[in-house]
Amino acid sequence: MCGILAVLGCTDNSQAKRSRVIELSRRLKHRGPDWSGLHCHGDCYLAHQRLAIVDPASGDQPLYNQDKTVVVTVNGEIYNHKELRAQLKSHTFRTGSDCEVIAHLYEEHGENFVDMLDGMFSFVLLDTRDNSFIAARDAIGITPLYIGWGLDGSVWFASEMKALSDDCERFMSFLPGHIYSSKQGALRRWYNPPWFSEQIPSSPYDPLALRKAFENAVVKRLMTDVPFGVLLSGGLDSSLVAAVASRHLADSQAAQQWGSQLHTFCIGLKGSPDLKAAREVADYLRTRHHEFYFTVQEGIDALEEVIYHIETYDVTTVRASTPMFLMSRKIKSLGVKMVISGEGSDEIFGGYLYFHKAPNKEEFHQETCRKIKALHLYDCLRANKSTSAWGVEARVPFLDKEFINIAMSIDPEWKMIRPDLGRIEKWVLRNAFDDEKNPYLPKHILYRQKEQFSDGVGYSWIDGLKDHANKQVTDAMLTNASFIYPENTPTTKEAYYYRTIFEKFFPKNSARSTVPGGPSVACSTAKAVEWDAAWSKNLDPSGRAALGVHAAAYEETAGTKAANQNNGSPQQPQGTLEKTATVA
Repeated sequence: MCGILAVLGCTDNSQAKRSRVIELSRRLKHRGPDWSGLHCHGDCYLAHQRLAIVDPASGDQPLYNQDKTVVVTVNGEIYNHKELRAQLKSHTFRTGSDCEVIAHLYEEHGENFVDMLDGMFSFVLLDTRDNSFIAARDAIGITPLYIGWGLDGSVWFASEMKALSDDCERFMSFLPGHIYSSKQGALRRWYNPPWFSEQIPSSPYDPLALRKAFENAVVKRLMTDVPFGVLLSGGLDSSLVAAVASRHLADSQAAQQWGSQLHTFCIGLKGSPDLKAAREVADYLRTRHHEFYFTVQEGIDALEEVIYHIETYDVTTVRASTPMFLMSRKIKSLGVKMVISGEGSDEIFGGYLYFHKAPNKEEFHQETCRKIKALHLYDCLRANKSTSAWGVEARVPFLDKEFINIAMSIDPEWKMIRPDLGRIEKWVLRNAFDDEKNPYLPKHILYRQKEQFSDGVGYSWIDGLKDHANKQVTDAMLTNASFIYPENTPTTKEAYYYRTIFEKFFPKNSARSTVPGGPSVACSTAKAVEWDAAWSKNLDPSGRAALGVHAAAYEETAGTKAANQNNGSPQQPQGTLEKTATVA
């Protein structure tokens, strides 16, 4: 990952303004510690902080077309850059960077080229011939991007809010799958897949086609000139990523540089479900496995830094980002700069445990569509920013455009959770990789129950966070929360605590509006809370809140409730570190 900052159309082009842009760009240096670049043209500034993954020697940014009239600053990876270069035979390229094709595609096709890009990206492109510019973000929002406006009429773009929040009067998250054109002065959607309308698809389930599409998605993401590995929690999604990467690594160019044994990484509290499951998968795949531990106190101590980097106060995201943030620091210390991760599968296949209560295939499918559209506010944000905090890039094959198209075209009847037919959550994915002759994974791993990352690292992690928040936030503070925070009012002490930290770093109204709100159970959207009347009384984003579904669901008996009231302690869930949640 890299960090980009662009300021376009500002009235001040003095040395002081240049120095200010450089100063703000340095706030993104964690994203790109390898090199810094700045291009100034009149009243426009394009800055870049580079994390070198492809062509480290010559791919410094900003990048240009042949005569340097088109300038582009990019954060991301373009996996089909070689195919695109082959279509641009009349163009002369200056570097081996995958992102250089963007400048040449614009020169060839104007603004209507973004859908040709296969990858994850946020970019700002300046055409110096008429001083026009465009900015665009990838289809799902894997890479972060913000847009802001200055009082002097300037338009700003940045990878993270911290680079523009102080100097913009108003700013917001740049919508995924959209392009901004200075000629039109507005955002428009360039990404228009069939599933976006939420119409119910009817294509039959083809397990081999689904498997092939995912394998292609993983292989694409082996494009690297630096050491890499896979984040392995031992759950279905990360285990499939590791299994496919391990199978195809020997045939990749990456293996010629870094060897054919895959590195895998896992973090958890000692004795946690993830550590045990990840070790078993790593042993099965014969990966070079790295196991990291953290304590609840170490996680709590990191909270302020985590919230500063991830730029959100969403409870689920903070819970899950903290161990990922700590793990990324360890990974970087080993010299690894890129990891492949399993985000996106639960949204596409209805893998969250609350999908057990979907009343019909129509509502099931519409909820998956809503979840994918919101990924940029949750898991994509977490995966990108908590790794980029330490100069590590996260790639997510489940969010490959072609894979999503195939997976979302399947008749959702096949995705429905049907215990009577032996179908648990994500059965269509599990079944696609259930190969008796050449197994990808052991059966019990392939059919392990969904475990949210913040739960899987150790159940006492969330319990410890709640205890800590209870000590920091008084009853009176929570009672008056609606007066202090009238927008997205926190309803728990944990949420209140995260909000106070966020507001310290990002006090503007625009900042708090970038964070989503609304009721949720086990990571559901507000709409899906309606599926079960009991959920409205247990609005917690942990997977264990899916009462009657998770094998370690929150339990509240009269005895335990009375005991907690007697000793004055807050109500605690009964899940323990030793309690695994597997489905054979």
